[in-house]
Amino acid sequence: MSKDQFEQSPVNQSFDQLIDIEESEAADSSQPAEHFPGPNAGDKAIDFKLKDLSGEEVTLSQFKGKKVIINFWATWCPPCKEEMPVMEDFYKKNRDEIEILAINIDPQYNVKEYQQSLGLSFPILLDEDDKINKAYDILTVPTTYVINEQGLITHKQIGAITSLEAFKALIK
Repeated sequence: MSKDQFEQSPVNQSFDQLIDIEESEAADSSQPAEHFPGPNAGDKAIDFKLKDLSGEEVTLSQFKGKKVIINFWATWCPPCKEEMPVMEDFYKKNRDEIEILAINIDPQYNVKEYQQSLGLSFPILLDEDDKINKAYDILTVPTTYVINEQGLITHKQIGAITSLEAFKALIK
């Protein structure tokens, strides 16, 4: 994918619908997140080992003792693209207190170019064999989990988080 393709959708454009991965249609966002499949608030987060964009292996468990935001996203997803600059701003301001692990579910595309074109500095992990996506039963992107210091899920967000205030509210 070229930089122009990444920039087709303006970042300031607001998206109020979710994209269903399976159907590529708008998903029903009227249900609370805990009614969607996969782990929910109160559950132990599923550990994983994925490679980052430089090929280094990263595990969720290596961050035990620190809050972690796990964000499932795709390069083709407009709400994901809208969320990325906000997540980057949040990461720059809070990286000492919380880690962000952005799990890409479409690594067949040029994720490194996408990262560079948006100026992202938080870790991007590649789910190359779709195992983590399936383990978390992700049906809609973006989907975000907040994991506490003990490895428990404290919040699950289906859909884009488009303000710094919304990100701050997730980690309280």
